[in-house]
Amino acid sequence: MTDNNAEAARGSARPQWAAAAAMTINCPDVAVRLSQVPQQARPTVDNELAQLDSQVADAYGQLAAAGGKADQKWVRTRVLDPLSSQRRLTLDRIAAEIDRVSNRPEQLDSLASCTVKRDEVAPASASASPSVAAAANPPAAGASAPAVGSPAQTGPQRSDFVDIRKVRPNAANPRLQSNASRGTFQSRCGRNENKHFNPDNVIVAPGVSNGAHHMHDYVGNLETDAFATNDDLAAAGTTCTNGDRSTHYWPVLRLRNGKNEGDANLPGGGKDGNVGRILQPASVQLTFRGSPVSKVTAMPTFLRIITGDAKAFTNGTTNANASWSCTGFENRQLKDKYPLCPRGSNVVRTFKFQSCWDGSNTDSANHRTHVAFAGANGACPQGFRAIPQLVQRITYKIAPGSLFAVDSFPEQLHKPVTDHGDFINVMSASLMRKAVGCINSGRRCG
Repeated sequence: MTDNNAEAARGSARPQWAAAAAMTINCPDVAVRLSQVPQQARPTVDNELAQLDSQVADAYGQLAAAGGKADQKWVRTRVLDPLSSQRRLTLDRIAAEIDRVSNRPEQLDSLASCTVKRDEVAPASASASPSVAAAANPPAAGASAPAVGSPAQTGPQRSDFVDIRKVRPNAANPRLQSNASRGTFQSRCGRNENKHFNPDNVIVAPGVSNGAHHMHDYVGNLETDAFATNDDLAAAGTTCTNGDRSTHYWPVLRLRNGKNEGDANLPGGGKDGNVGRILQPASVQLTFRGSPVSKVTAMPTFLRIITGDAKAFTNGTTNANASWSCTGFENRQLKDKYPLCPRGSNVVRTFKFQSCWDGSNTDSANHRTHVAFAGANGACPQGFRAIPQLVQRITYKIAPGSLFAVDSFPEQLHKPVTDHGDFINVMSASLMRKAVGCINSGRRCG
């Protein structure tokens, strides 16, 4: 169930007319608008939402096939207008499915139209390394278009990187109150040594091959793919040494050095604009922490949490939550930049998950409203209770100045702000009780 040979969704590239300034297809994210979807309608609605992503990927494929022949009129009449028509039909099916069991959502068809967004490309500095500088200088108008899937076409750009030594310390830890739960619990689940990859997303697009349009790295549960049911996950093997069957996954990080993986012509890989050599983490730490103001209660089995936003480049940063840094500099955290680390320092990705739960739902229609972040004072919002906070911390050994990028949806251009982490709790009840006991009593376990 870890095969990455998913159903093809054509890849991402930009035509020659957009070479001097990157052009991005920008469509409203329907999923974030559908906060209320009846449980009976969710399987069909999730499938239709995945179709919207496939339609955008197909539109990028059309742009790539057109190459230098595409002008703005061609893009409007041959790409954007048909795309909007496809989306309108899909949105009608979503509305009809919801209307079958509840009230029909209003004005859903207003989300059908897409536009082309112009990205300003920041010039490379004179001190940039050759690999970073090369990605920052797309060919001039009239030059030959770069190869499909090349870093110059799909990102990242020089402006996406910053020397971590030039970032001011900005990390702050909340003040612990007397009733704080000060302990921690760790699951040690390896570094994906078994190479469990696929471009699925069982939380957002269950039952849909290549629902993510980018490759995911997995640790923990060995059966996680688009088609895994709760029963499958509960019966699966695990890479975790304590028997924890939970699922942890995130987009792979790729080195942009001109060398590709075996997925260069496959969905989730090169067909969706994700190119380069997949980097294996140097370390993966999965830590559950307590609340700074209260004790924590157990997570329910099969609780699903997504942190960050895979579409933050076009959605905006409201739900963006990944942090980037370097070992030895982790008091300096970046949200919208990749770090350039000095020699001897590793790149660090950190995902701090929502730590408040509504007390009843293991998921929600938009996969967000059943959980919440604690406020600035550390307390959960009204109606929510504190649960162990998962922190996924992943490090990579990357040579100083080397170009790298996170896998992304085609239109997200591998921007660091789109990074995200995913989690399904499949701990046994006894293991969860142990974790909660360790955290609430102030011990460090695991």
